[in-house]
Amino acid sequence: MNLEIERKYMLESFPAQWIESGDLKIAGRSRIEQTYLALSADEEIRVRKLVSEDSGRTFYTHTFKRGLGLAREEAEYEINEGIYKQLLEGSGRSPLVKTRTKVLDGAGRLYEIDEYHQFHVMTVEAEFSSEEAALAFLPPVWFGKEVGSEQEYRNKYMWAKLQEQD
Repeated sequence: MNLEIERKYMLESFPAQWIESGDLKIAGRSRIEQTYLALSADEEIRVRKLVSEDSGRTFYTHTFKRGLGLAREEAEYEINEGIYKQLLEGSGRSPLVKTRTKVLDGAGRLYEIDEYHQFHVMTVEAEFSSEEAALAFLPPVWFGKEVGSEQEYRNKYMWAKLQEQD
């Protein structure tokens, strides 16, 4: 199992001015439909349908995550469309839908911007190779408030709220 180490921040708006100025470069964009199959306080199992706006390719993933906070264990692998559909068949669950834009800064650091369609929320995540690197990270000026430890900005929380609305 891999260790996922990331920090998450709010965005007031998409960083278009930094892209236009050349300070950021778009490295890819995809539409993600994310559905949880099982949840507990510190574990989750989810599936995703990802459609790349760049290539038009659609692929599917199955993910298990364990832990809370800055670093969590993660096992993710690609599955085929048939398995994806079987896992969701008859569930009545609505996916959390977001557009993910990957951007690179001048130093080559990758950030993932998620625009949540059902909640009108926009966040940006930075991933790290160690907890020390994550703790030493100084966010760029276009980042907003850090929200990684706030439950209402976790994907699984937003997804659960969406199920209550249906």
